[in-house]
Amino acid sequence: MDTKNNSIDLTQTFYHGTKADLKEGDLIAAGFNSNYGQNKKAVYVYLTATMDAATWGAELAVGEGRGRIYIVEPTGLIEDDPNLTDKKFPGNPTKSYRTKEALRVTGEVKEWQGHSEEQLKTMKDNLERLKQQGIEAIED
Repeated sequence: MDTKNNSIDLTQTFYHGTKADLKEGDLIAAGFNSNYGQNKKAVYVYLTATMDAATWGAELAVGEGRGRIYIVEPTGLIEDDPNLTDKKFPGNPTKSYRTKEALRVTGEVKEWQGHSEEQLKTMKDNLERLKQQGIEAIED
């Protein structure tokens, strides 16, 4: 597999946080409503190499059901997620990436620790504030 950024370590484990109920072998693809912003069709699928970022994804995802964290493998090119790199966190310490190609589910993290109610409320308040300011995710 190739990447747009050769500095991405493809030997690391990648995760995807969501509320979708998936099984091993399922594909997570772009083209569905996004969990963030105006819930328009997502151009990218997001993945991370940190449990903390995956946990945020699972906790903040829209929909019914419990949050889930899946172990995934990209099926195509991946690149640094510009929503969480350079402008916010130079050097990508969150190890957050995106792809236009599908992610294949290879497993599920069954036990993980969520953020505190206070941390979750603060994050949701911050996301709402950005929404009110018209700030959307970078999708180009």
